[in-house]
Amino acid sequence: MSSITLSGRRKLSPGEIELIVSGHEKFIAGRPGGKRAILKFVDLSGADLAGRNLSDADVSASIFDGAKMAGINLERAILFGCDLRKADLRGARLVRADLRGACLRGANLSQADLTQADFRVGQVAIPHPSKGLASVVHQTREGQLDNAILAGATLDGSQLNDASAFASDFADCSLKGAKMSGANLKDANLSGAMLDGADVANTNFEGANLSFVTMTGVDVARARTYGANMSGAMSAPSDAAVERAEELFARAKANHLWCQTGGREGKPAVFDKEDLRPLADRLRGLRLSAMSAKGAIMVGLDLTGAHLQGAHLDGADLRGVRLRDADARGARLADAKLTKADLRGAIFAPLPLSATRQTAASFERAHVRYASAQGADMVGVILDGADLRGCDFTGARLGGASVRDVQLHATLGFELARAAA
Repeated sequence: MSSITLSGRRKLSPGEIELIVSGHEKFIAGRPGGKRAILKFVDLSGADLAGRNLSDADVSASIFDGAKMAGINLERAILFGCDLRKADLRGARLVRADLRGACLRGANLSQADLTQADFRVGQVAIPHPSKGLASVVHQTREGQLDNAILAGATLDGSQLNDASAFASDFADCSLKGAKMSGANLKDANLSGAMLDGADVANTNFEGANLSFVTMTGVDVARARTYGANMSGAMSAPSDAAVERAEELFARAKANHLWCQTGGREGKPAVFDKEDLRPLADRLRGLRLSAMSAKGAIMVGLDLTGAHLQGAHLDGADLRGVRLRDADARGARLADAKLTKADLRGAIFAPLPLSATRQTAASFERAHVRYASAQGADMVGVILDGADLRGCDFTGARLGGASVRDVQLHATLGFELARAAA
């Protein structure tokens, strides 16, 4: 398959854009007539590319000022030196995208997936105003995210070294393992963000809102934090919590045995207000029915496939927890924090207690912001007063759910899920 190559920063018509993008989508799908899009130095200001697939495309040094790009797939795309000012990139997929030297000032990247994206310094070629590409000037430019909106976005493993993100909104986003040395996040909002394992050497957090961030494995002493709000920030588990890990794991195994033997051996575990983070992925697939972990710290735990029927998790901090394919029928999660939790395929349907009695799972007043609940069974669940902003319910079932006073801004698939029994 051949490639389409356009050079010179000329404005493309909607018809030309459609021809190129549809050709690229055929190329990605391996269909006849497909051509990879190579759109260098092209003006796509205001273009409507929402929901399109431009993965692996090369759009280096092109202009997308104010473009409509919500839900676009730009995975592994080369956006080196692009101008994306004020572009609408809500929910966009930019995994491993090359954004070196790109300008994203004022762009909306809320709920976007920027895992391992590269925002480092780049040498940007600036065409001569009249001579065009015949005479270019190379300018060193760092990734620019000033005043951008990245609420609920995922930037795990991203490279933000020396990037500028002055006054940007990173609320509730995930920056686990991100390289942020030398970055400027002065006056940025990072409330509730997960920075575990991030490199923040010489990062400028002056005046930033770092309230309730998680910072396990982060040496914040190497960053500039003058005037930053760090109330409620959560650092690594204490030495005492690490030392208790084996004892807590023994309780979990006793719970598993209790379930296996129908209650003849073992007993339900009690983890109320314990810090369970040192257990990491050791609870995967365990039978923990009826366990109590009220007010426990469970940030980032891997509970994939765990049995949590009737578990008491009221007030627990479950931010970033993995509950994929877990059986949590009848579980109580009132007032729990589940921001950025992975609930895909989990079961939260009512738990039968007898032939005539059952108990519903409860998320009353829980914070479930930006959680992934695709394909989850939440039939009959109680969500009264829950904060569901940015939560993805695509393919989920919410028939019969109680949804009084819920916050639904930017949710996906919620109404369809409510119609699914």
